Amino acid sequence: MREVELKGVVGDAPALRQRLLDAGAREVFAGALSDRRYDMPARELAGRDHVLRLRVYRDASGARAKLDWKGPTAYDAGYKVREELSSLCDDATMAQMLEHLGYVVTREIDRDIEQFELGGAMLRIERYPRMDTLLEVEGAPEAIERAIARTGLPREAFTSERLPDFMVRYEQRTGERAAICTRELAGDYRFSAADA
Repeated sequence: MREVELKGVVGDAPALRQRLLDAGAREVFAGALSDRRYDMPARELAGRDHVLRLRVYRDASGARAKLDWKGPTAYDAGYKVREELSSLCDDATMAQMLEHLGYVVTREIDRDIEQFELGGAMLRIERYPRMDTLLEVEGAPEAIERAIARTGLPREAFTSERLPDFMVRYEQRTGERAAICTRELAGDYRFSAADA
């Protein structure tokens, strides 16, 4: 599968949520989203710009997990593009399997999200422990553009940049260190921002 996406900063998430619903978006998930990125201790996957991620969605109904692989990042007509494969799994069992195979967690990312479908695009409002709220929009380029137009946000606010770029801008603007996982709120910055 080919993942095509853009991200932008959201100033007023409740107003954005209402605009999406007014535009006919269907909310498909609201809850916590946790990512654990894995690599070998020598960072062989990162060296090839590959991502191995265990993603867990949690809400009042329980939890569901997916193991994702992402290939090298490319850019096409201003969009970030990657090959991506996903499979549903049991998060605890998969984490143990990865650890037994020699993989280690190289990055944690925790956020509360609201995820919507609109006109063939997926839109996800992401609230991090301490950083700007982001809107990620995925789909075919035409669907992305139609969805962005319905958000009421300026098109130029959306970029193909990676999460570390948003972290840097947040820190430059606020003078405060970004926290994209729960551990970092307590001052534990064991993970590199570059691995986000």
